[in-house]
Amino acid sequence: MRRGIAIDFETANECPASVCSVGAVLFEDGEIVRSFYSLIQPEPNYYKWFCQRVHGLCHCDTDDAPVFPYVWEALEREIGQGLSIEEMGIPLVAHNSRFDEGCLRAVFSAYGMTYPDYEFLDTLTASRRHYGNMLPNHQLQTVAEACGYSLVNHHHALADAEACAAIAMKIL
Repeated sequence: MRRGIAIDFETANECPASVCSVGAVLFEDGEIVRSFYSLIQPEPNYYKWFCQRVHGLCHCDTDDAPVFPYVWEALEREIGQGLSIEEMGIPLVAHNSRFDEGCLRAVFSAYGMTYPDYEFLDTLTASRRHYGNMLPNHQLQTVAEACGYSLVNHHHALADAEACAAIAMKIL
């Protein structure tokens, strides 16, 4: 894959709209050219223990964070350099895109924002096609390693977006 935006969300609870952090990277011609990370005050604003156990975030991290519409505006400003993601005309890429696209749709809806019909590509599906039974599983860290990328700080949204970009550049 020549060009895309790898994106990853972490959530505060079982609600897909409860995004509490986002990481995104623009990659072009085999390199990450821009990146963005932000904490987000989740909506609804409560944390479940099972989510905290995964990513380590809690109220103390996000109580003073901006709400999603401001974060999305900043993400597009940083990644798109003046263009919205829709205007850039390039796909979003996620590992298990059903989760990340679901979060994005839900949080857009929670804030009454019009959801552009973003194109999403899935590195999990691509990994299953590309590697089949050659890997013990198709988790992000396993696939990243198979693609020659060492994922450090798994479940930090930016680290996961960078790993997803590495996978996309290798097998998509």
